[in-house]
Amino acid sequence: MNYEIDNLDKQILSLLMQDVTRAYTDIAKELNVSGGTIHVRMKKLTEMGVVKGAQLLVNPSAVGFDICAFIGVFLEKGSGYKETVEKMRQIPEIVELHYTTGSYSMFAKIICRDTNHLREVLNEKLQPIQGVQRTETLISLEESINRQIKIE
Repeated sequence: MNYEIDNLDKQILSLLMQDVTRAYTDIAKELNVSGGTIHVRMKKLTEMGVVKGAQLLVNPSAVGFDICAFIGVFLEKGSGYKETVEKMRQIPEIVELHYTTGSYSMFAKIICRDTNHLREVLNEKLQPIQGVQRTETLISLEESINRQIKIE
């Protein structure tokens, strides 16, 4: 697709990143364009893969999940990455997983109810995966920044 992102697209994205529930008609009024223009632009941005969807964000601690931890995963062989990822997809506590450079082969973010739940996830779900050599756990004490990129 040969569509390039222009200033209007960036303005639309910026407004929706501030409040994804905002109506297209409100955005159209603010940007002095039609509601249809906003709809067409968002459809194109989605088709291009710029917009990956919209989601409801739940505060984990408000629903009983008080531990956020980051797990550095050391693989026995890098060639086992894809198989390991597929097994890790089955662990619902893993909310992010990254293939990394540096000391770790993979870096995972997991959310658990408490330290006992964290230990259970590590000992019974993650570490037994074939190909996982060992893990290193970092517990987050506080999330200080969580934001989207700024589109300019």
